[in-house]
Amino acid sequence: MHGWGGFKLRRSHVMNHAALLIFQKNAVLGKVKTRLGASIGDKKALEVYEWLTDYTHQQVRGLKVDKFLFYSDFIPSGSDQNLEGYNFEVQSGESLGERMSNAFAFLFAKGYKSVVIIGTDCPYLKTEDLNKAFMHLSDTDLVIGPAKDGGYYLIGMRQFFPEIFKNIPWSTVRVLEHTLNQADSIGLDYEFLKILSDIDTLEDWQQFQSPTNSIYE
Repeated sequence: MHGWGGFKLRRSHVMNHAALLIFQKNAVLGKVKTRLGASIGDKKALEVYEWLTDYTHQQVRGLKVDKFLFYSDFIPSGSDQNLEGYNFEVQSGESLGERMSNAFAFLFAKGYKSVVIIGTDCPYLKTEDLNKAFMHLSDTDLVIGPAKDGGYYLIGMRQFFPEIFKNIPWSTVRVLEHTLNQADSIGLDYEFLKILSDIDTLEDWQQFQSPTNSIYE
């Protein structure tokens, strides 16, 4: 630590050269939140997903970094009016790891010094968590927001480390474990944010809607 003055200087430098990646599935009936939809129906699952994406963008809105929204399949008409100030792209690659790796490579090639990626499935994520992620990248290689299911809801890096996305068993409880093994194998320093939950199943949704958690209206 270098005192509050140094913190402010680092904050300004990091945020001026920072970009946030948002990976978002196109909101198509029967194509989003399929595990949840198996329990509550595709229409309700789509409503939940649309609420989750709206919530995510509310938290992103106040973030003083460049924002890149990577849709899964196509850029919907009207995106530039609904999400003013965003840059829009379409994900490329076969696996999730390949798509994320390609997106990080794209932004680092543009000259960004720190890049963070999130999805749109975490209703507990706050603007302050995103700010903390970028602050960590002022003096560490990698920042990770662990998810309770063994994956992560956020990952960021201050230069491109493609190894982080290789040989990962995606959609399993060992995603975070393997990611950290990859980081250790190339000698990266990393910091963690708090553990949060994504919404994937009926149990996740019911837990979120419990009186102590619910912010869904």
